[in-house]
Amino acid sequence: MNSSPPSANTPLVLVVEDEPGIANILAAYLERDGLRSRLAQDGLEAVQLFRQLRPDLVLLDIHLPGIDGIDVLRAIRDDGQTPVIMVTALADDVDKLLALRLGADDYVVKPFNPPEVVARIRAVLRRTHAAPSSAPAPLRVGPIEIDTEAHSAAVYGEDGRAIALALTLTEFRLLACLAAQPRRCFSRAHLIEHCLPESEALERVIDSHLSKLRRKLQLAGQDGLIETVRGIGYRLWPWD
Repeated sequence: MNSSPPSANTPLVLVVEDEPGIANILAAYLERDGLRSRLAQDGLEAVQLFRQLRPDLVLLDIHLPGIDGIDVLRAIRDDGQTPVIMVTALADDVDKLLALRLGADDYVVKPFNPPEVVARIRAVLRRTHAAPSSAPAPLRVGPIEIDTEAHSAAVYGEDGRAIALALTLTEFRLLACLAAQPRRCFSRAHLIEHCLPESEALERVIDSHLSKLRRKLQLAGQDGLIETVRGIGYRLWPWD
């Protein structure tokens, strides 16, 4: 681990945790790994610090006094696509699924191992901050254009106008994976391995992400792009 204090240009993690002991331990491990951190003890403070500091990642407990973590996640997603890792209790399966549906990129379960949490944070930051060796050309499949360099996607209409898709990181990776090989059927296990590599989510959790991606495509006038292949998985099947 890095024993020197983090510099001002290192990634900033906003840790939202109402138990000071846990929050301080996480902050210490983040600093030892060369990351900066700021702490928020409730939902209102979390939203205020998020808007003020613009952190690179938010580690967000679901159960908070005042505004809970789900509402904080909604506020973050209304503002942009900052990566969010949710912290849940062992039995909070419903909360996990709701958080994933709302755009959380991953979750960890209490009680957790602090070094593992830091490793998950690093994995998400690598995906969002990695500098590619060369700039690949945008992927164009039918009306969809996917820029893997900028992590952006758009649907083009017949008039040539583009409708930008506001996707979470996980939704973008799922769309890019499906679009890279149109008509191929991908199993849920394959999609989790390639699109949520640091997650321990069950296979059916991928359905929540794909359902939300489908709705966004439908709003862009592209109904039925993602097809469920019963008993196997999913594929992109929009063209003859």
